Amino acid sequence: MTELATAPTMDDVRAAAEVISHIAHRTPVERSMAFGEFTGSPVFLKCENMQRTGSYKLRGATYRLSKLTASERAAGVVAASAGNHAQGVAMAARELGIAATIFMPVGVALPKLQATRRYGASVELVGVTVTESLVAAQEFASRTGAIFIPPYDHPDVIAGQATVGVEVMEQVPDVDTIVVPIGGGGLAAGVAIAARAQAQKRGRPVRVVGVQSEACAPYLPSLQQGHPVTVAPASTIADGILVQTPGSLNFEIIRELVDEVVTVSDDDIARAIIALLERAKLVVEPAGAVSCAALVSGRIESPGTTVAILSGGNIDPLLLERVIRHGLTALSRYTNITVELPDRPGQLTIISQIISECDANVIEVLHTRHGRGQGITTVELQLSIETRGPEHRDEVLDALRARGYTPLER
Repeated sequence: MTELATAPTMDDVRAAAEVISHIAHRTPVERSMAFGEFTGSPVFLKCENMQRTGSYKLRGATYRLSKLTASERAAGVVAASAGNHAQGVAMAARELGIAATIFMPVGVALPKLQATRRYGASVELVGVTVTESLVAAQEFASRTGAIFIPPYDHPDVIAGQATVGVEVMEQVPDVDTIVVPIGGGGLAAGVAIAARAQAQKRGRPVRVVGVQSEACAPYLPSLQQGHPVTVAPASTIADGILVQTPGSLNFEIIRELVDEVVTVSDDDIARAIIALLERAKLVVEPAGAVSCAALVSGRIESPGTTVAILSGGNIDPLLLERVIRHGLTALSRYTNITVELPDRPGQLTIISQIISECDANVIEVLHTRHGRGQGITTVELQLSIETRGPEHRDEVLDALRARGYTPLER
């Protein structure tokens, strides 16, 4: 590893580990036989979703706040976030006796807003995006003298997040590959610093793979061009890593120390969340599940003994409901079809009987005579069906076709 001008050293990381041990938990590592089936190798889950505040963000926030001078603490701190960083700064400030003001967008999820307030922070709702909240927070810092706490692009924040990597290397000493979510890059940069240093001591390499949502993946073009690149805003369920531009310091560390960056789709993420719920009994937010999504989708070749970092568990129950439905659809366990029928009595009964004979279960039915392009003597039947996977779905569709119907998936 070459010297990176302002990157934290392992001495910084060890100091951070001592400081945050009084506030943040040492989170467990659980072996997952289910995810091991996807890779053919042992897989362990680093459960930062079980961290206080539900995210690793508490680590970096705590260490950054601990480094403030007495006069800086007296001035208070300010941050902008739609979720995990807000809660991390709020709790760290409360534990260290520092006043905190958090700017959040107007449409922030209610559980995250309530949690941030519950940790003692003063919350200001400004703007419809985190970018607008960020501008307001920086203006507040300039106006009041409060210390702005960045979410990822600061040596103290990176050193705090690096403690996740220290714990991983201690808990799974024979790890071959560490898979870590990347948004701005603070967690990935910190984990890479700690993993490389520990691997060098033990004389055995460790591979670090970062994962981004394919909808917003600025690290891929940035690494290709050799400098941080801004990508267009996009929509993804992994809003916790929805960052358009890599952090400057984070980018330099990741370019130096992270072996590979891969991307996953929203369907991949939804499938991973379903697997984590069903097989590992863990609630993980979409941004925190991208590491497992990379394993489920086969994005990482020959990973060997793997640790997937679950970076957070703060998911709005309403979003979780939608993600579960989306994930079941992606797994062909929830199938939506449209069938055009003759407009005469008994047709719905026949369709229901065919589906029942295939041991599938109808969840929803919409029967309409007003579809675009629909014939005067036909009706359109829209069905949502529970199936057991792709083969069972195909069995249902084939049974309908065998009886003369033309089902279309939608």
